[in-house]
Amino acid sequence: MFKGQPKGLFALALANTGERFGYYTMIAVFALFLRANFGLSAGTAGTIYSSFLMLVYFFPLIGGIMADKFGFGKMVTSGIMIMFAGYLLLSIPLGGGTVALVAMLAALLLIGFGTGLFKGNLQVMVGDLYNDPQYAAKRDSGFSLFYMAINIGALFAPTAAIKIREWAMTLGFDGNAAYHFSFAVACVSLIASIAIYYAFRSWFKHVEGGHAKGDKAQIVDTLTPEQTKKRMVALFLVFAVVIFFWMSFHQNGLTLTYFADEFTERSASGIASMPFNVFNLVAVIAIVFALFSIFDKDATQKGKWIGVGVVALACAYLVWQYTRLSGSIEISAPIFQHFNPFYVVALTPVSMAIFGALAKKGKEPSAPRKIAYGMLVAAVAFGLMAFASIGLNTPAYQATVRGGVEETLVSPYWLITVYLILTFGELLLSPMGISFVSKVAPPKYKGMMMGMWFVATALGNFLVQVGGHLWGPLPLWVVWSVFLGVCVISAVFMFAMMKKLEAATE
Repeated sequence: MFKGQPKGLFALALANTGERFGYYTMIAVFALFLRANFGLSAGTAGTIYSSFLMLVYFFPLIGGIMADKFGFGKMVTSGIMIMFAGYLLLSIPLGGGTVALVAMLAALLLIGFGTGLFKGNLQVMVGDLYNDPQYAAKRDSGFSLFYMAINIGALFAPTAAIKIREWAMTLGFDGNAAYHFSFAVACVSLIASIAIYYAFRSWFKHVEGGHAKGDKAQIVDTLTPEQTKKRMVALFLVFAVVIFFWMSFHQNGLTLTYFADEFTERSASGIASMPFNVFNLVAVIAIVFALFSIFDKDATQKGKWIGVGVVALACAYLVWQYTRLSGSIEISAPIFQHFNPFYVVALTPVSMAIFGALAKKGKEPSAPRKIAYGMLVAAVAFGLMAFASIGLNTPAYQATVRGGVEETLVSPYWLITVYLILTFGELLLSPMGISFVSKVAPPKYKGMMMGMWFVATALGNFLVQVGGHLWGPLPLWVVWSVFLGVCVISAVFMFAMMKKLEAATE
């Protein structure tokens, strides 16, 4: 899985892991913070939340255009510095008045712009590592590993956000002020990110682009105008589809978090409580990776025995954790957000093994076909949510009976299962989409096209607010059916355009 990959991949992936840890620590509690600190309605909080996500994914277009002129490396380092300023401002507790609101909006603007300079350009650099013929066949698997690294940072973020907020409250800070300590974690993570970037810069400096005086990077483009047009059309067709995937998928930070907070049982005991401890999930990940090393036909005997040892230790740890269980634990809504990155990390080797085996037989689906399958899988997830919500109160009514006998709650395993299915869809769509853009984009527009991928994501994130506005008097199954419908329609469109999409890669 890790063999044959360029060294620069691991350095860039680790730099991104640090940045993503800070971002997801903030995002895990951000929607709840907006409602608690400023007293906003679900719809208004959803508008701010989705607008921020839109900024985060819109600014990579500007960052990509600037990088095409000045180089990717300069934009990445500038982005980290700007993000740091934004997170620092956001971490200052200013109360819930007008000044605090203006300061928060300014912080969000800085974070969005800094992320725009950092995120897309770092991924272009990863893609350019595979322009070397010796690595070209590893492009999809490389982006899968890169995506996995992002989610390692995201895996620990919800637990960090909750624990840091609880720690702040034990120091005497009120609940709202304590949120800011979670935001401050991002500042620390960015320091780690820039340190990793410069410590291993020699591994990827050749793909930073640009010249010392800021001249436009030297670009070799051998495509004909017809080939360029064909590729651009294919890219924009993909961009159109992914808008609706992210509109649906990023409900995890909005309506799915509302559902966790308002409609999901708030405690768990016995073995049912174990998935809510992030270190138990890490043990499961260790088991998955160790099993792959044991059954890897290319692994050395020593490597296989190390794998056996890791499995034994991880299983022993889980048994020890089980024997220590007593009573029940409180389930906090943000903790559900660690399941998606857990599944990404745990399932990436499974996904790579499946597609690797198909590739050897010449049957691996194309990247556009994987994206279409991802939309169908996302539709299944929201179909399950609609089924789980039949008979539940509307959110508006639930708010009036919270804590009473008329409150309707469901098992947390509904959400845990939905996150599993959504992750299957994400693994089919997101890393494959980024890989597709890095491969198909005409060289002279590579930064811009990676930026357009994020613009499509931005538009999808802006539409996330639809869920917030639906959250109220409507039956929950209707809310989830909206996202079910857009995913199905998008998948049908993707399959209808498949010949054009696949032709662009030829």
